Amino acid sequence: MQFSVIIPTYNEAAHIGKLIKQLLDNSNPADVEVLVVDAGSTDGTAEIVSGTRATLIRATKKGRSAQMNQGAQQASGRILYFVHGDTLPPESYRSDIEEAISMGYQMGCYRFRFDSDKRALRFNNYMTRFNVLFSRGGDQSMFISRNDFFALGAFREDYIIMEDFEFLVRAKRNRFSFRIIPKDILVSARKYDNNSYLRVMSANALVFCMYFLGASQETLCKTYKGLLH
Repeated sequence: MQFSVIIPTYNEAAHIGKLIKQLLDNSNPADVEVLVVDAGSTDGTAEIVSGTRATLIRATKKGRSAQMNQGAQQASGRILYFVHGDTLPPESYRSDIEEAISMGYQMGCYRFRFDSDKRALRFNNYMTRFNVLFSRGGDQSMFISRNDFFALGAFREDYIIMEDFEFLVRAKRNRFSFRIIPKDILVSARKYDNNSYLRVMSANALVFCMYFLGASQETLCKTYKGLLH
């Protein structure tokens, strides 16, 4: 087994079926496994997953960090590919990642494109092509070898927000080479549909700054949830 795709979910019934189909239709079952780590969804997510060739894992601990770590621990692939449940990677994801690794990159992600034609979101799309920390996010997915993932210490399970940034900072400190694959992963714009563009961008900027100023996870989470619907 070469690839283990790990998807943490909680109430992703509207998206998970399409994502699994995209992943499995464009891979060889002998080379790719899809692991969905579900945190007790109440909308039928687990039932949808059970009706596919993906493997359903019941999360022993809620929280995206813990779910992704649990998936990584149970993965049999040499390469781990973390994907959010409301995204859609390119059909060529397997060969894209293989190419990046063959070029010597230790980890990486895609650029992203929102599933919305709103003009303001084009700026966000454009910024994800740059290799700077504030342009990164879990929605862009992430690939890394299983050995390197655990050598870096996996995701911190005490993090309930910004877990991807914290992991990337650790990787950067260890001088891991990072590839932004020049293709787009499709991302749900539901957060922007439920809030104004300025509201979401302001919340993101504020929490990002608070994180690097040392705010606690509890404070970050409370602030973010308080600003967005």
